Amino acid sequence: MKEDFVIDNGSCQITKKAVNHNPKHMLPVVDWMSDIPQTGNESDLVEVQFKNTRKAYYHNISNLPLEKGVKVVVEANPGSDLGEVVLIGRLVPIQMKKNNINTERYEIRNVLRVATDDDLLRAAEAHAKEQETMIKARQLAKSLGLEMKIGDVEYQADGTKAIFYYIADGRVDFRQLIKVYAETFRIRVEMKQIGARQEAGRIGGTGPCGRELCCSTWMTQFSTVGTNAARIQNLSLNPQKLAGQCAKLKCCINYEVPVYEEACKKLPARNITLETQDATYYYFSADPLANAVTYSTDAHRPTNLETITPARAHEIIDMNRRGEKPINLGGKQSAMIIAETDYQNVVGQDDLTRFDKKKNNKNIDGNRAHRHHDRRNNHSRRNNEKGSSSRNQ
Repeated sequence: MKEDFVIDNGSCQITKKAVNHNPKHMLPVVDWMSDIPQTGNESDLVEVQFKNTRKAYYHNISNLPLEKGVKVVVEANPGSDLGEVVLIGRLVPIQMKKNNINTERYEIRNVLRVATDDDLLRAAEAHAKEQETMIKARQLAKSLGLEMKIGDVEYQADGTKAIFYYIADGRVDFRQLIKVYAETFRIRVEMKQIGARQEAGRIGGTGPCGRELCCSTWMTQFSTVGTNAARIQNLSLNPQKLAGQCAKLKCCINYEVPVYEEACKKLPARNITLETQDATYYYFSADPLANAVTYSTDAHRPTNLETITPARAHEIIDMNRRGEKPINLGGKQSAMIIAETDYQNVVGQDDLTRFDKKKNNKNIDGNRAHRHHDRRNNHSRRNNEKGSSSRNQ
C-alpha cells in the first residue's frame, strides 16, 4: 500500500517521513522539501523540540546523519539536554526568520550526539520527578504567600536543572522562592512566566469541536481575540460559549473573520432605510455567507420581516435616491426566498438540554388525581367489606 500524499498533479509528494505523526509531541512541522535531493544538507541548523511546546535551534557541527524524529543530546547551560529533531535543512533558517529569531543575538549551541539508551534512561528518570516536584513547588509558593501558580515543571535530561512555568497576574518577587526551590530540590532553578493560553497549550485537552486544542497541536503564536470578531460572525456573546479551556476567548473565533469581513463589504449600510409603496423598512439582521439581508417595518422590533439579497437592497437604495419607490421589497431579478434548513439531529432525541426541560405539570397533576381517586375507592371498598362481615355475624 502506497503511503504518499500527492499534491496537485503529482509534481510534489509529502511522504510519511516528512510529517511528524508522534502523538506525544505537539506542534508538528511538515517538511515539504524532504523529497527534494540535497536540501537536507544546505544548512547545518536543526530544530529540536523538547517537552510540549519548547523548541530551540542548534548547529550540527559534527555532520551527524540526522533525520526527523531522531533523539539527540544537545548542549545546555549547564550540562546537556535531550530532545527530538523536528526539522532539518533549508527550512530551518526560514523557520527562524518566521519566529523573529535574530541569529546575531540568539545563542545557537551544538548538537553533541545521537541519544543512546543510557541517555534515554537518564532522561526518563529525570522526567519522572516532574509531577511530584510541581505539587511540592505549589505548596512552597503558597507557604510564602506569593500570588502565583506553578503550571508545569520541566526537568533537564541530565537532572541538573528544572524550568518552573508559573502564571501570575502581575509582577512577582520570587527571589526567596528560588532559594527555597534550590535548597529543597538540589537543582538549578529557572523561572518562566506564561499566560493562560500557554498553560492550556502545555496541558493539552479536547475542545468543544471534539479535536485537540489548537494551542497544543499547531499554534505557535497567539493573536488577540476580541468580542468584535464574534459580532461580525453574529455569534452569541455568551461568555460560557465563547471562552475556551484557558478561560479566554477561543482562538478559533479569529479563523473566519477575514471571510466575514470580505462578505460584509457587499452588505448595505445599517442606517439606510428602504422606502417602498407599502412601508418603510429598517435594517434588522444579515447573514453575509448566505448572501441575505433581513428588514423590518419597525425600527426596534421584528415586524413584517422581509429577507432579500444585498444586490436587491442596493437596487432599492438607488431607486430611492432617484425619488422612486418599488411596490415591495421583492423583485423579479433578485427576489430571494430563504428556505429554512431541514436540520435533523443525527443523535436522535439525545438533546444536551433534555434534562433541563420542565415536565408537563398537567400530566403530573393528572397522575396525582388518579392515584388519589384509586386510594379513595380502595378505602371505601375495604369499609364496605368490613360492614358486610359484621352484619353477617
